[in-house]
Amino acid sequence: MGLRTFLTDAWSWLNYKPIMSATHDGRPHRSLAPALHATWLPNEAVRRLAAYKLMAAYDNNQAGELTALTGNEAAAERREFGDASTFVDTALAHLLGKSQQIIVPGAEQATDDTPAPEAVAAAEVQQRLRAWAEAELLPLRMQAAERKAVLLGDGLYLLAWDPDKQRVRLKTYDPGFYFPVIEDDADPGDYPQRVHLAWEIPEDPKRGMKPRLRRITYELGPITPSTRSHEAADGQGMRQPVGDGVGGLVVERGDRYNPGFGKIERTYPWAPGRMSAITCYLTDAEWPLDDLRHGHTLDELPLDKARFRTRGDGEVLHRLDLRLDFIPIVHISNTVSDGEHFGQPTLAKVMQALDELAESDTDSARASATTGAPIIGLAGARPEVDRVTGRPKPLAVEPGTIFALADGGRMDVLDTSHQLAELRARVEQVRDRAAVNARLPAVSLGTVDPSDVPSGYALQLSLGPLDSLVDSMRLARAHKYALLLKMVQRIHQAGHAEGWAAGPPLSAQIVFGPHTPTDRTAILEEVVRGVTAGVLSLETGIRMLQDAGYPIEDARQEVERIRAGRQPEANAEPKRIASAPAEAEADDVSE
Repeated sequence: MGLRTFLTDAWSWLNYKPIMSATHDGRPHRSLAPALHATWLPNEAVRRLAAYKLMAAYDNNQAGELTALTGNEAAAERREFGDASTFVDTALAHLLGKSQQIIVPGAEQATDDTPAPEAVAAAEVQQRLRAWAEAELLPLRMQAAERKAVLLGDGLYLLAWDPDKQRVRLKTYDPGFYFPVIEDDADPGDYPQRVHLAWEIPEDPKRGMKPRLRRITYELGPITPSTRSHEAADGQGMRQPVGDGVGGLVVERGDRYNPGFGKIERTYPWAPGRMSAITCYLTDAEWPLDDLRHGHTLDELPLDKARFRTRGDGEVLHRLDLRLDFIPIVHISNTVSDGEHFGQPTLAKVMQALDELAESDTDSARASATTGAPIIGLAGARPEVDRVTGRPKPLAVEPGTIFALADGGRMDVLDTSHQLAELRARVEQVRDRAAVNARLPAVSLGTVDPSDVPSGYALQLSLGPLDSLVDSMRLARAHKYALLLKMVQRIHQAGHAEGWAAGPPLSAQIVFGPHTPTDRTAILEEVVRGVTAGVLSLETGIRMLQDAGYPIEDARQEVERIRAGRQPEANAEPKRIASAPAEAEADDVSE
């Protein structure tokens, strides 16, 4: 009967846009991204990349320009005033809070008189992680990755060991380069065993470079014998097994062959009591697009036509053993997984409201043009005649213009101010509706006059939807950042960095600061009463003050300062009490 297919997936909230299914086979329009029709691109990634391109257009006020490329010429006049970008930036600011701090549970107990070894170890790891975060500009990296996650639904971190700097390097990638190989029966929350980072490199005529495809692959697999870099006869870099001179192969230092299982095993620094037969391999190669045909998928590109890249230390990146039992990539999802590996952007459910808002702004701009320069009808006017053509000159209305009208002549002005007022009211109505559905109250967007808020309790109630939004977004990221900090510890151990002892990594987390204004005075009074009454420890009180926004950089150092300040008072207290009986005896003698 010609019915369209009803499609429901992680990006079905964009089905209402014809540009998302413009071709005969239901694929998105080519204007969303020319690379969408590349033969190497997985079919399951087409709609995801199209959604990314569309969301980026909304963020850059280019949605009308993108729509015009599909043949809708009227869309070129569309007015976009940055509402989508404002919503994204607001959600990002509340998500991250005023500060981000690395916390290792138990580190605050290292200031006790007789601290436990676990507390001392936690304090050392916390200090090292914070030093690493400062060196790697972690807050800036988080800003870049999290804005992608809020806008597109996904963000990406890549960790790599830098032997020159002797620390782990942290990079962020566009999620459009991220292509995990997910098995059909795999749980969406499971970590993939093979991940590709791939993108096309455009042609460079000046350097004589043809368009090519670059693919970086991380994959887990069995440990193989040792390999070394080798340059082939054609000058291409490759890796070949290392022989022992008698026809056998050599294993890496620290590895051993287990004849019972027929596998090579090794012990990793973070699991000293357990043998593992799994490692992570890195492959970084390029392919000319002319060498790729329709049968070549991203996961099965011909290696005989690849040009492998070389690392700074001379190692060819062709199944290079990283000596890790995990893939050093952390995928950030903006929403809690409910059966999908990828997340949804914050604007997913209000896209139609943003379109309606842009159309209302466009109509308002057109109405304001006729209000500021109204349409005037003249009857009985005598227009000036052009002496060259003999035709009447067009009339122009300017300040000080005088029209000579004949008897019975009149001037009529088209007043569109009423329609303009209605359109402006419509714009505010749609904006409020979009803010409500996006769970970004007007007070969080800064569009509410503080004097209009009757009380602090009413303000707190109005921020309820924002609290739930931030809680859900932080919940989706909590275990991902804990995993990232665990990887940082393990890679430092694998690189034999100074100070990073072998052993299981400690649990660490990134704590985001408060996202809404807090009553700091009330929290301070609560902490003072709780610590004085003995129902709260001093460490817990300091942590509460940190969460409230007090400028306390290190809870452990703050506890030490407080206790050091109390020590003189404690020493002076016995002297004052001891002098009391002597004063009483002096009073008795005088009597």
